[in-house]
Amino acid sequence: MATIKVVNITPKAQSGNAGLDAEPNLAVNPENPREIVATAFTPDPLGGPLAPVYVSTDGGDTWVLNSVVPGNNTVAGTGDITVGFAAHGGALYTGILNGRNDDLEILRAADIATATPMEVLLDVSAQDRPDQPWVVTGAATADGAGQDTVYVGNNVAKKDHHSLPRTAMVAVSADARTGSGGFSNVPVDRRAGTVHDGPPIRLAAHHDGTVYTAFESWSGAVTNPAEPTFGLIVTMDVVVTRDDKGGLGQDPFQDLRDSDDGGVGQRVVSSRTLPFDVRVAALGQERTGADLSIAVDPTDSNSVWIAWCDATGGTLPTDYVLHVQHSTDRGQTWAATRKDVIDAKNPSLAVNSEGLVGLVYQQLTHNQWRTVLEVSQDGFKTLESTVLHQAPGDVPSSGGGLPYLGDYLRMLAVGKDFYGIFAGNNAPDRANFPVGVTYQRNADFTTHQLLNPNGVAGVPVSIDPFFFHRAA
Repeated sequence: MATIKVVNITPKAQSGNAGLDAEPNLAVNPENPREIVATAFTPDPLGGPLAPVYVSTDGGDTWVLNSVVPGNNTVAGTGDITVGFAAHGGALYTGILNGRNDDLEILRAADIATATPMEVLLDVSAQDRPDQPWVVTGAATADGAGQDTVYVGNNVAKKDHHSLPRTAMVAVSADARTGSGGFSNVPVDRRAGTVHDGPPIRLAAHHDGTVYTAFESWSGAVTNPAEPTFGLIVTMDVVVTRDDKGGLGQDPFQDLRDSDDGGVGQRVVSSRTLPFDVRVAALGQERTGADLSIAVDPTDSNSVWIAWCDATGGTLPTDYVLHVQHSTDRGQTWAATRKDVIDAKNPSLAVNSEGLVGLVYQQLTHNQWRTVLEVSQDGFKTLESTVLHQAPGDVPSSGGGLPYLGDYLRMLAVGKDFYGIFAGNNAPDRANFPVGVTYQRNADFTTHQLLNPNGVAGVPVSIDPFFFHRAA
């Protein structure tokens, strides 16, 4: 029987924190899964120049903050931030939007114990309007050791200050461990008719050198009549590209061609309706439009899974729909595998070493945000479904700030185990955690009250990152 643990990772010393510490991300050292790094919109508690990451060396039971990320701001620490461990050697790679200047930066630390600021390997100017760096590491080099292959999906709206119609990019390094890493930012959207790509560019890397990317190709957008100031109704295709040589060849990510028009990248679905709300809450207190995940089976690089959200199958503007599909032929053909989930977002997929598929997502139902973990061994014909967390969707108030829970969360598989992280209401109420929870920060579960570092005065409910681990 699998066991599941959930941990509120806010350290005891930060018990007075009442911020919206949202949009979490996670990295697990594949050589030592007790070493885990998490991130969220968490500023340095002392207001210093470096933003923190959360570090655990005991498999996620306890956590500390380590301020090593350049460009801290006092509200959220960084802009977007994601992390990934090297396949070998323990180096940590990080993609951020610098909290001081909004530049997209790719960073490296030799290990998670360092107190030295992370080294900047690549800097993309904020003037090029970069967005959502997404770090994935691979072992595509011939020897599999001594070099770190690193991919960072990112969305760059301009180049040399000129607007781009196709904005999906992947920064690739064959040897990120050495020097400045030699990153090259290459376009992955080569399709005609794209007027823009959505913010998420997601990747899945297999140890045999197969690398998949997924992105949302927009072919048009009109003003959302429900939110005429800030909202858009987008028409988009969900596209998958593939590279069979680790993304390291002359013209990477062009090995998968559309079965209909022969264009670069297979369209999983076409002409989908997407409510894209940039500065308004479209689902509870959260915005929509940047929900995408892709995962490859570590036992079979032909088998790849994708999840995304749109409004097709729902009723605008009330429904936002999560879809999951599977390909068994390297992304060429796709088929739906599980029933759609209404009013859900933040999907994350992972496949473990036995071919079990895991899906985690957050669903707004009856004004409650529910974070759900599903695991299936037969393509979701049957599944194990576990509610990790459930809490009122209107507490705390966002105060008009976004994101609220975040535009993404993350789940990974290491061996047979699934590791993940999500953000949610941090009220200390056992009813909110059906499988149980451990808090580091001071909390009274009898009175349902958060307490300050002295364990005396009350602290308002806010948004915290929560780690989870499903052990086989």
